[in-house]
Amino acid sequence: GRFRPRFVPPRICSAVNSGSTVWIIKSSTVQPAWFLHRPQSRNTYSLPRPRIEGTTMQLSQTRCKPARCASRRADPLRRTRTMVVRAAANVEQLRSAKVALETLIKSSSCHPIVIRLGFHDSGTYNKEGGSWPKAGGATGSIRLKPEIGHGSNRGLEAAIVLVEAIKEAHPDVSYADLYQMASAVAVEVAGGPKLAMRYGRRDVNDPEDCSREGYLPTAGQPFPEGSSSAAQHLRYIFGRMGLNDQEIVALSGAHTMGRARPDRSGWGKESTKYTKDGPGNPGGQSWTADWLTFNNAYFKEVAVQDDDDLLVLPTDAAVFEDAGFRPFAEKYVADEAAFFADYAEAHVKLSELGAEWDGEPVSI
Repeated sequence: GRFRPRFVPPRICSAVNSGSTVWIIKSSTVQPAWFLHRPQSRNTYSLPRPRIEGTTMQLSQTRCKPARCASRRADPLRRTRTMVVRAAANVEQLRSAKVALETLIKSSSCHPIVIRLGFHDSGTYNKEGGSWPKAGGATGSIRLKPEIGHGSNRGLEAAIVLVEAIKEAHPDVSYADLYQMASAVAVEVAGGPKLAMRYGRRDVNDPEDCSREGYLPTAGQPFPEGSSSAAQHLRYIFGRMGLNDQEIVALSGAHTMGRARPDRSGWGKESTKYTKDGPGNPGGQSWTADWLTFNNAYFKEVAVQDDDDLLVLPTDAAVFEDAGFRPFAEKYVADEAAFFADYAEAHVKLSELGAEWDGEPVSI
């Protein structure tokens, strides 16, 4: 329709008040109608840039008369171009799923395995792999065969089963989003940094779109690509994803949580004084004594390596042995806040590798 108001049209106001979100797009900038205000110039209205958090948003074209001018000379009507903007996900279901994940993780102590689930889904990304979904990454493909059967994913079937009920209760949330959300929630509820996650990833559903085996890190020799050292292997794997030395070391710090089990990875002890009583299924060998708390203890323990009941893999030792990695590892020993800041950025970056967004990504 056409309007000549000096205020937000009533029908726009009522649309906002009824719970839907209307956005005006002007000069290719998405703006919310309910933030309309006067600019310095008296000839136009301007709108601040918002963060999109809606679902489907619509607005027909409008024509608004310029604001009151000093002179009464003729001034053509200014036309505001408008279009439909569709957000990438159902925000209400995303928020509900997050609450359900928080409850599940706290009650079952499954923090480490769902962090691993998110890492292993997105960590298959290959920056030279071509268009989506052939490049791998955060596509939800880890739930499909043959990918879930890869050696590096052994044990993750349990994580997929754990979150499946939440997926069934929230059908508009993609598997790719659910796995990355679970990983982020586990970090946050364990005391880690707040992660600026975005959602709206598309799923792959065809087994032919699964990533090939060998794209995830191996703990020690022999390395499948022929690397001669753990540091070289880490740079090969994470460099393929587009990650740098700082990001590699920061993400290694996620080992501050969890355990390795010899029947799954071939590494670690059957049980230690820190794991023999659980929580969760007892056994395995952890990297830290308090392995359900997210902090910088991993770096402190790997730096000294003075407790035989704590695990240090060859790829863990590399963060202090390699000259390129060492400055970051030493910084994280001394400064937990610096670790949290770098980890938060690296985690979010990893979670979005290879993602195909179904509309505009949303935050919750």
